[in-house]
Amino acid sequence: MLSFQHITPPLRLFSGPDSLRQLGRELERIGSRRAVVFCGPWAEGPLLDAVRAGLGDRCAGVYLGVLAHSPVAAVQEAAAELKRLEADAVIALGGGSSIVTARAASILAAENGDPRSLCTTRDAEGKLHSPKLQASKLPQFIVPTTPTTAMVKAGSAVFDPATGERLALFDPKTRAHAVFIDPQMIQSSPRELVISASINTFSMAIEGLSSRSGNPLSDALLMHVLRLIAQNLPELKAADDADVRAQLVVAAVLCGQGTDHTGAGITTVLGHAIGARHHLDNGIANAIVLAHMLRFNGTANEAGLRKVASALELPRAQGEPMVAAVVEAVEALFGTLGVARRLRDVGIAREGLPEIAGHAIDDWFLRGNPRPVRSSDELLQVLEQAW
Repeated sequence: MLSFQHITPPLRLFSGPDSLRQLGRELERIGSRRAVVFCGPWAEGPLLDAVRAGLGDRCAGVYLGVLAHSPVAAVQEAAAELKRLEADAVIALGGGSSIVTARAASILAAENGDPRSLCTTRDAEGKLHSPKLQASKLPQFIVPTTPTTAMVKAGSAVFDPATGERLALFDPKTRAHAVFIDPQMIQSSPRELVISASINTFSMAIEGLSSRSGNPLSDALLMHVLRLIAQNLPELKAADDADVRAQLVVAAVLCGQGTDHTGAGITTVLGHAIGARHHLDNGIANAIVLAHMLRFNGTANEAGLRKVASALELPRAQGEPMVAAVVEAVEALFGTLGVARRLRDVGIAREGLPEIAGHAIDDWFLRGNPRPVRSSDELLQVLEQAW
């Protein structure tokens, strides 16, 4: 009998043309009167106006300083703004950067600490430790414009440009109270960005199914994620519409929930290490690395590969290694999407690979990889193959 725990955090999700009408009602449920909207300047106009209309007289202000990859200085500035405006709730409008900035700023504002004193650290034995962040946090509400798994996560990684490090802040109290999937919002992002975000979802689902920490409930979520991505992502490339985008957002929600119980692996941590340092979307980095991760894990991932193959309905010739069939399907999907296939093609120099591997070895998500990674040299091996 398999021993496991599966605790599902509460989430209120609203989808459809009338979803933003529920925003004011949800704020009323928690007694909020001073909500602050987080977004970038790109949201000014109809998108921000629609969110303000949903808020009614509960909007205390708007923070327009969200930047890609949530750099520390911008998050600290945002935390100060939450205090100045006496916020009692946060509305994150946008993609992963808006969502992570809102969560991380809420942590800094509540804990009154330096990000380094609050982040996950690695001890002398290589074990990772997250401090217990005890202060109450502002309720988080998400209005996504891209299909990002960040919508339902409790971790918030901010980027320190001075050192090239990602500082991981973890607090379950910053999970979203509610998510609002509105057609106007999810149709506002460029198609290429939606494709990249969905590739990230696809890669995380494969890594979640491959993890040593999964269970039947997380498997069910992640296998359906792969079905939704395989059905809808090629359609998005061919003919963009709101229904297809909505299915990709749902896939991202399910993937975020499923990977809460599994962790991720090499593809995710290398995507993190590459993305912020080289101004590359995580999904594009994932597309380059994923097949090489699958080959690296090989037979250590046989059970996970069977689940992936089942979800994708892959035929397999007698005696053919499972990894070959999955790699072929992955490469076929990415070929259809026309995304970059080599690190050199996106401007990453070969001499920079050891630095990427060195940063990636400290990533929390690495613990889920089915084949244990004992040193940055093994990550460098995967990077070399992807270069």
